[in-house]
Amino acid sequence: MTIDLRDYESGAKLSGSYRKQLKKLQKRLAHIHYAHIIHGHRAIVMFEGWDAAGKGGIIERLTAGWDPRFFHVWPIAAPSKIELRHDFLWRFRKRLPTPREIAIFDRSWYGRVLVERVEGFATVEEWRRGYDEINAFEAEQIARGTTLVKLFVHTTQKEQDKRFRARLEDKWKRWKTGLDDYRNRARRADYLVAMDEMFARTNPPEAPWLVIDGNDKKAARIAALTAIADALEAKVSMEPPRLDPDVERVARAALGT
Repeated sequence: MTIDLRDYESGAKLSGSYRKQLKKLQKRLAHIHYAHIIHGHRAIVMFEGWDAAGKGGIIERLTAGWDPRFFHVWPIAAPSKIELRHDFLWRFRKRLPTPREIAIFDRSWYGRVLVERVEGFATVEEWRRGYDEINAFEAEQIARGTTLVKLFVHTTQKEQDKRFRARLEDKWKRWKTGLDDYRNRARRADYLVAMDEMFARTNPPEAPWLVIDGNDKKAARIAALTAIADALEAKVSMEPPRLDPDVERVARAALGT
């Protein structure tokens, strides 16, 4: 299936109450997380997208009702000197979830065919080979029984610039911005070419890309959380555990019920 990012630029406002929809979704996501814990299932939720697209805000609301013992958020930056001694997937393999865990990647292995390609951190041979390596890596995780959810949060240049300005003007947001933001911004056309090929070559039915229109933050959060909930719920039993008869007997005696 072809993905055209221009189809995700309407910035339509959210219909209905944001607070009510968010509360309902977070309750649903909490039950889904409990199901992963109960049934020993594991999942990966992976985020890509433009700088200032709102990935962090989505992750914050995604995990708000989750048990912190059973999920981990991995913010992915430039590889360390040690990581550079290994193949590019090595550092991600170290962060894969164990049974009962959900791993969240704020940026991912797709850096090989995005930033490393555009900025010249990988050779042409390396990033061209990266598509097959990524597809094989993802297929391996799915074969192991891991649910994989891949989100791309898209914003227009106009909306991104609005958020960049806010980061300059609000002193409590200045820590979020740096020279990389503007280096990437200057090469938007190159990134769009790389993204187009990435979508075309890494979008199999078993690991599809889910693109979110991020131009309205509230609508984007609800759309993203809904997509994640649907994908996770489809791969884990939502049957709650039965109460242990011995526990019930002792508890009812102790509590007088």
